[in-house]
Amino acid sequence: MWEDIKKTLGYIFGWIPTVLPEALPWFVGGCALAVIVSLFSSFLGFLVFLAAVFVAYFFRNPVRNAVFAEDEICCPADGRVLSIKTEEDPHTVVVRIFLSVFNVHVQRATMKGEVEDVIYTPGEFAFANSAAANKNERNLIKLSRNYKFAHIEQITGAIARRIKCWVKKGDHVNIGQGVGLIRFGSQVAVYMPAKDVRVLVKEGQRVEGGTTVLALWHKAP
Repeated sequence: MWEDIKKTLGYIFGWIPTVLPEALPWFVGGCALAVIVSLFSSFLGFLVFLAAVFVAYFFRNPVRNAVFAEDEICCPADGRVLSIKTEEDPHTVVVRIFLSVFNVHVQRATMKGEVEDVIYTPGEFAFANSAAANKNERNLIKLSRNYKFAHIEQITGAIARRIKCWVKKGDHVNIGQGVGLIRFGSQVAVYMPAKDVRVLVKEGQRVEGGTTVLALWHKAP
């Protein structure tokens, strides 16, 4: 039992240094609310405190130093692969990843290259694992290098209603570098030229941003 407790504490204190600054107002506000609620009910106050801790946990940004080969495309997000197919453009393969509230919500660069453009589109807030998510609010980060691309699209969900983008047009990024954040359950789509890549992941597979190899270039860019 003691070993389980030590393991749990080690896990908790292990992610604390990786929490993003965005978590601070949420955590402080939650703790303040917990104190107020506990004046009337210690049990409810404790539940509010646990919720504040969970919010801090949600904003974690674990260090991932995976090294990718020149022909590898980095998975941009943690979650479950929803679909792999061509959509409106038959020349572009789209990999969609669903992020639950328990997943890390930082997005990472799929490739080393230049931010060709960042395009924000307002929209709805349907559940991110449904077909209706195609109409949701989104932010497209267009990454390219030597005429090849692996664009990242941040898509909100029913709960996630805030997109943060940490890069801008003209920036140069390294593969696996953090490029943005979506709050509280969402979807991330990756757009790649169908003729230039071989997708390695499968539908339903659990993937990890900055670690999983999403696809391979037939010829490195």
